[in-house]
Amino acid sequence: MRIRAAALALAATACLSTLPPAAVAGPSSAAALGRHQDQELTWQSCVLGPDDETGKELEKAGARCADVTVPLDHAHPGGRTITLALSRIEATDTAHRIGSLLLNTGGPGGQAVGDPPWVHDALGDVAGRYDIIGVDPRFVGRSTPLDCGWPTGSPFRWAGADRAAFDDVTAFERDLADRCRRTNGDVLPYITTRDTARDMDVVRAALGERRISYLGYSYGSYLGEVYSTMFPGRTDRVVLDGVIDPHRYGPRLLVGTETANEKALRHWAAWAAARDAAYGLGSTRDAVLATIDRIRRTAGERHLVIGGGSSASYRLDEHTVPFIVFNGLSDDTDEARRSFAASIRTMKEAAEGRPAEPDPDLAETLDYLLNGGDDGSAYGSVQTAILCGDVAAPRDPDVYWRDVQRSRARHPLMGPFTHDITPCAFWDRPRERPTTVRDDLPALLVNSTGDPRTTYAGATATHRAWPGSRLVTVTGSDRHGVYGAYGNACVDGTVNAYLRTGKLPATDVTCAAAGPTGTAGEPRGGR
Repeated sequence: MRIRAAALALAATACLSTLPPAAVAGPSSAAALGRHQDQELTWQSCVLGPDDETGKELEKAGARCADVTVPLDHAHPGGRTITLALSRIEATDTAHRIGSLLLNTGGPGGQAVGDPPWVHDALGDVAGRYDIIGVDPRFVGRSTPLDCGWPTGSPFRWAGADRAAFDDVTAFERDLADRCRRTNGDVLPYITTRDTARDMDVVRAALGERRISYLGYSYGSYLGEVYSTMFPGRTDRVVLDGVIDPHRYGPRLLVGTETANEKALRHWAAWAAARDAAYGLGSTRDAVLATIDRIRRTAGERHLVIGGGSSASYRLDEHTVPFIVFNGLSDDTDEARRSFAASIRTMKEAAEGRPAEPDPDLAETLDYLLNGGDDGSAYGSVQTAILCGDVAAPRDPDVYWRDVQRSRARHPLMGPFTHDITPCAFWDRPRERPTTVRDDLPALLVNSTGDPRTTYAGATATHRAWPGSRLVTVTGSDRHGVYGAYGNACVDGTVNAYLRTGKLPATDVTCAAAGPTGTAGEPRGGR
């Protein structure tokens, strides 16, 4: 799950295990790994061509970019290699430099090379004390790429109203897995969080750092948990925003988020009802929710045709309409809610048989979901490879169908989406056991109480498991990912104070959700 876009556990079964490279590497392997760790980085312009907007933004912010070579298989560091793309905004206050701050803003499969400029802004007067490092993880973005040639950017679908519809989804998911096996089967075993953590340690060494600080959002919180477990003593200051409970991580990570998503949907529906004159979705919360239900039911009877006039034509069915709803629930700012309301209004027009032209936001989402556009196929391919490669999933479709049916009674919209089958049911088993995350880490955790992606229950469970941590709670918010991205002065100030001093707050901190001005009240202590 990324912070700027929605994307996303319990099904760990026995899988093959290999020891980490440090435990098996002989002298020659150790020397080969040392060559990677000691490599000299060549920092140069981030602009790859005249249309490279990310590169231009990086250059405007003073960033430079480099590539790092890492082993495909860290157990055999003298073998095949791949490259990772880095960006860096260097510290300017060299007299008080703290070190390097590595970023991962989620996914899995999300790019981070373009993130240093906005993180630099969020850090305020702390920014000058860090080298801010964006890393595109293995097979992501500007790093050595992977793309299975999918006709979609996401494998997540609604199961359908009956077993025949579920079987159609099952065939679709099996095809996605087969495409990856045919096109990239030789590298799939090495697209895992553990391998990404090993890459991070090569990056740390190549940067010349004994320890690194880390800012991870959503899936990036799990990556931070795994890295700090595999490489104890090599982290300095750690901030995890949108916290994943490591005990619930896996290919079925969305299971258990139904209630949080439904609450976020009700909150949005109340917002939309108050603006019925603008969007025409219903004048009460329940009327807006009934509109969404009618859209989904109509899509089960016939395709909803969107576009075809001044834009491309898209056809939504009962499997894809709930994705659009789910996708709109991770940001409760007015701007995001307006965009979501416009998307629902367009689908309502299509359900009523009227011409329905998408705005740019919806068109981008539809192209991603239905065509794999805007690099969606690559993103979905890598995201799925990581989830399937980290933890084994149930392989029997009947397991998913029974779960869908059980969840449907209580959660008729979200249950058949979060419990549905994915390509992981048809993936080769992981080559390593999942990481048993350490018992404690002195980290700063941040989570909204209404986060529909990484639920507050996951953050509190992680906090309880780590007595040395502190939790920053954002009340009254359904936002997924807060620090630097939500305009909450309480959260931003608390995180920056920790990154400045290295001292966690004396107690947990509670922050009110940002108001219309994008500010929040003073923090309130108390565990």
